[in-house]
Amino acid sequence: MDITPEQAEAALDSAHQARRQVADEVGLPRAYWWAMAAGWIVLGVVGAAAPAWAAGAATLLFGAGHAALASRLLDGRRRTARLQVSRAVAGARIPFVVVGMLVAFVGVTVLAGFALDADGADHAAIWAAVLVAAVVGFGGPEILRVLRRWVRA
Repeated sequence: MDITPEQAEAALDSAHQARRQVADEVGLPRAYWWAMAAGWIVLGVVGAAAPAWAAGAATLLFGAGHAALASRLLDGRRRTARLQVSRAVAGARIPFVVVGMLVAFVGVTVLAGFALDADGADHAAIWAAVLVAAVVGFGGPEILRVLRRWVRA
């Protein structure tokens, strides 16, 4: 069959549009963000209520658990059981964006804890952890989507 250049261009544009739509769906499952939020709260409670060695051990366990989970999910290619896209579509920068988000969340937690403590709040570490956990749980996917757009990941 002969196709015109305009038809070929329209077909290519349609294929590129479909690829962009799939790439926009790449991310981490909602359960990942809620598990991260729960872990954040547990770390806040352990940090406020347990000895320093227990807080350090809990932080190491949390980090090891996250590393094990993230090694499978962090590339963003398996957001659902039905969707697994190629690395070329997903983008190679997603792990860096997620790790950057986590570092920023740690910074926000520390700053919020200091601010709450300076204000005289009881259990400042727990409240700071709850604040950041709420942001992570409710807004993690949306924040990731925006950051991916900013860094073109």
